[in-house]
Amino acid sequence: MKAKEIRELEADEIRKQITEEKEQLSHLTFQHAIADLQNPMILRDKRRFIAQLETILREKAVETEA
Repeated sequence: MKAKEIRELEADEIRKQITEEKEQLSHLTFQHAIADLQNPMILRDKRRFIAQLETILREKAVETEA
């Protein structure tokens, strides 16, 4: 998902996406600890995507405050 597409979403949808991504990240982290992931770079990509979602959510919160 690109930043432009994320910005078009509502704040509630972004929060829902964040929780889903965090659940997937915890599952992947657990898999990585027990077994070997095919591509461990997925963990980094998930963390970055979560950070991007949280940043855009914060931007929306600042806009509504102003």
